[in-house]
Amino acid sequence: MRILALEFSSAQRSVAVVQPKAEGLPRVVAEVVETGGIGTKPLAMLDAALGEAKLEREQIEVLVVGLGPGSYTGIRTTIALAQGWQLAAGIKLLGISSAECIAAEAEAEGMIGRVAIVIDAQRDEYYLGSYELSPTGRRELEELRLASLTEIAALQKSGTQVVGPDVTTCFPGSRQLVPRAGRLGCLALGRDDFVPGERLEPIYLRQTTFVKAPPPKIFPQESR
Repeated sequence: MRILALEFSSAQRSVAVVQPKAEGLPRVVAEVVETGGIGTKPLAMLDAALGEAKLEREQIEVLVVGLGPGSYTGIRTTIALAQGWQLAAGIKLLGISSAECIAAEAEAEGMIGRVAIVIDAQRDEYYLGSYELSPTGRRELEELRLASLTEIAALQKSGTQVVGPDVTTCFPGSRQLVPRAGRLGCLALGRDDFVPGERLEPIYLRQTTFVKAPPPKIFPQESR
């Protein structure tokens, strides 16, 4: 199964091609990474990754997208690309939490014990999810939720390891880890819980609220 993975939830955006080795283990065939600013050329990154892997778009069987939380613009961009691709070519789609991808990165780097995945949620809040990492695998301890800086600092003081994108500024002693498309593609390998494009939604824990605009003011016409 040839997988194309798109991970645009952080300031480091990436596109990767993943396929199984002969023994069924995942192998990252190609990965293109872009850092800084706002990514505006996902198709160019996609074509670069396919070119490095020596594949055509038609040879990709599954497209997997990092759903965040994180950069709303980046995540929306990749979801729109995936939805358009499915409409045009009927490709299979998957969405995976970027926090789970970060936990898998921590596991791959040999981290052991309780790990807090922390992602900036703006408004003086953070997305927080907890995992237990061991030599035999990882286990989610707490689903993603919103938390304060004080709460996360207390967790860190109690011995929980804090990892995530751009966490070192607010949490000294934490570890910088970003979700990578290569890891995302490896998480998708072997899964079959594909979804229609309209079911791909960014992970956004705040309730969406709308403010109704006031009615337009009508000014009397001047008499002539």
